[in-house]
Amino acid sequence: MDRDWNDSQPIYRQLRDRVVAMILDGVLNEGDPLPSVRTVAAEYRVNPITVLKGYQQLVDEQLVETKRGRGMFINAGARELLLRGERQKFLAEEWPRIYATIQRLGLTLDELMAAIPPQAKQPQAEPPSKPAEEAL
Repeated sequence: MDRDWNDSQPIYRQLRDRVVAMILDGVLNEGDPLPSVRTVAAEYRVNPITVLKGYQQLVDEQLVETKRGRGMFINAGARELLLRGERQKFLAEEWPRIYATIQRLGLTLDELMAAIPPQAKQPQAEPPSKPAEEAL
């Protein structure tokens, strides 16, 4: 996970978003444990309460469950739940801006298709498997 924080949103929210991205990218799968609050706090030099607050958002969204004495784990169906929510969010919030820019610039479908990077045109390979602590 990127170690830089931006000032546009709270760090706990950025932590939550990074875990969400790891789930969507397949770095974290159903049943995988999240790195401990203490590990993340020490590695990224943030307050453990900040990490806990980010993790708690994941619990509140039913993406993660807490197993007393064992830690936090990715729930079954978390990726599908996220995909539905993130797709809706993209279509409602980001796509209208992107579409308006495409219209404003007068871009054609052919121009857009030609601009797709070569690596994006190839079938997606399985993401490399990394321990969650490395990936965060």
